[in-house]
Amino acid sequence: MKKLLLAGVALAAVAAMTGSANAAYALVMKGPGAGNPFWAAVEAGAQAKGKELGVEVVVVAPPAETDVQAQVTQVEDLIAQKVDGIALAPTDPGALAPVVDAAKAAGIPVVFVDTLGSNEGVTFIGTNNEVGAALAAKYMCDNLPKGSDVAILQGVMAHSTAQFRANGAKAGLEGCGLKVVAEQTAEWDRAKGLSVTENILAGNPNIKGIFGSNDNMALGAVEALKAAAKTDVMVVGYDANPDAAAAVLEGTMAATIAQAPKNMGGFSIQALVDLKAGKTIEKVIDTGTVLVTKENAAEFK
Repeated sequence: MKKLLLAGVALAAVAAMTGSANAAYALVMKGPGAGNPFWAAVEAGAQAKGKELGVEVVVVAPPAETDVQAQVTQVEDLIAQKVDGIALAPTDPGALAPVVDAAKAAGIPVVFVDTLGSNEGVTFIGTNNEVGAALAAKYMCDNLPKGSDVAILQGVMAHSTAQFRANGAKAGLEGCGLKVVAEQTAEWDRAKGLSVTENILAGNPNIKGIFGSNDNMALGAVEALKAAAKTDVMVVGYDANPDAAAAVLEGTMAATIAQAPKNMGGFSIQALVDLKAGKTIEKVIDTGTVLVTKENAAEFK
């Protein structure tokens, strides 16, 4: 029922827009912006760019980042409504590939946002996640004794984002002589980050560092460490959301990696408008990464 209701809301929103004089572009996120500062920022960037360009922007998302079928249904609805373009952060690149092809066949421009899809010839707008994760790993390498035990909290490994972050972190950590003793998914979720970290600590009492592939999981790790009264474990996250920035300032997290989610949303709408106008755009638009520590965390609160 929830899936049908969500699809109905998307249909109603797009129907209202496509009935107006303005062009209608859709941002299809992996998860809802409510409760997730990253997706809220992507949405804000898209809406701001739409206002700047004088086009309508509708934003839809499945109820959870693991609800692949709900997202497939949403994209099918958008194709049926003949939107002018779709910016998509695919929950599962393989599962979304057929509807991306269907959109292109219908003459609807598509770009991927945040997460690289599997369709050839579709521009990707987002972070080079391997580079960002390597930046986090370097910070840990520079601040932990060689040979220290460390762990990686992975995202949903069907996502290219999760794969690139996990791979970039592991290569960097092992490359400098740290020992990766655990790699487990917490599915981007704070509560799961807590429970998975509890399990990792139980099996690895000498752990000295944890890389969370997003800040939600890293903050969950911080909670688990606090409950276990472990104060000598470094936690580094990814996204530089406001809660993580606050944690870095107070010292419960050591660092995080900042992306530019507002740019992702804004650049995606600009790219779709350009494609609709027959312009050529770059195949990869990198929005960049920045290491966030106590020195600059206040900028991200």
